[in-house]
Amino acid sequence: MQYRMLGDSDIRVSEICLGSWLTYGVGVKADLARACIDRAFDEGINFIDTANAYGRGAAETLLGETLAGRQRDSYVLATKLFFPMSDVDKGLSAKQVVKQLDASLARLRTDYIDLYQCHRFDADAPIEETMGALSDAVRSGKVRAIGFSEWSPANIRAALDVPNAVKFVSSQPQYSMLWRRPEKEVMPLCLRNGISQIVWSPLAQGVLTGKYLPGKPPAEDSRAASEEMGGYIQRMMVDPLLDAVQQLKPLAAEAQCTLAQFALAWVLREPNVASAIIGASRPEQVSDNAAASGMAIDPALFAQAEAILAGVKE
Repeated sequence: MQYRMLGDSDIRVSEICLGSWLTYGVGVKADLARACIDRAFDEGINFIDTANAYGRGAAETLLGETLAGRQRDSYVLATKLFFPMSDVDKGLSAKQVVKQLDASLARLRTDYIDLYQCHRFDADAPIEETMGALSDAVRSGKVRAIGFSEWSPANIRAALDVPNAVKFVSSQPQYSMLWRRPEKEVMPLCLRNGISQIVWSPLAQGVLTGKYLPGKPPAEDSRAASEEMGGYIQRMMVDPLLDAVQQLKPLAAEAQCTLAQFALAWVLREPNVASAIIGASRPEQVSDNAAASGMAIDPALFAQAEAILAGVKE
């Protein structure tokens, strides 16, 4: 496993990050979730990403239980706030930052969060209030660094302009061979300001593994067939897109790797990407994805893949 620095911080993260959206505490049984977490450590993954909203605290609770026996400085723990935890608990007001941070710390069984992220932008909370509360959290020692997910360039600039605020070190956008929007504005802006990308859905919910075939129903044990996890993938389950993905398999074979590894290596070719977040329901998936770290793949193969997918991107 190779590692990269997270923005301008002193936090060193593995190129592959283990995520918990739709999986741990939600769609994956606890024993399998724990096995995936253990395998991640075996593979050198030191970066774990979650959020308070994943299973309304269930993912954080499972992680807290599973990580309790491990040395705290052996892993980098990231979580988020914004989405509703109740009818009244939501958003990025100062009150919510304090309340949700303390609740996450309790569920995760730790006295500090390495990376605390705004899960989305809150138009109802003044940016000065949000940044002030996050800065207070860093200065209190409860948080080491702060980040955001899916903020617009205008919102990022507004946060950077808040005087005396602690600066963001990470951005968490959706990014894959099928979703390249961050390249236009978000990545250049972040690069100029010492902010790394931690990308979610680098395998496009599993579509870029090549396991979903055009004209055929998904396997019963796959994410696409899961009632708990399958809703987000349905828009990609269309034959032209699935057919194009199948055309990538010979390129991965030429690179002597799996298609999942090829897609992850493509994301990691971008220097502004510190880590790619994977979601795994089996330990073998963790190992396969972890092997993408440090892969040297001919850029010409990536160019061919981009050309194949040019007409079918989301």
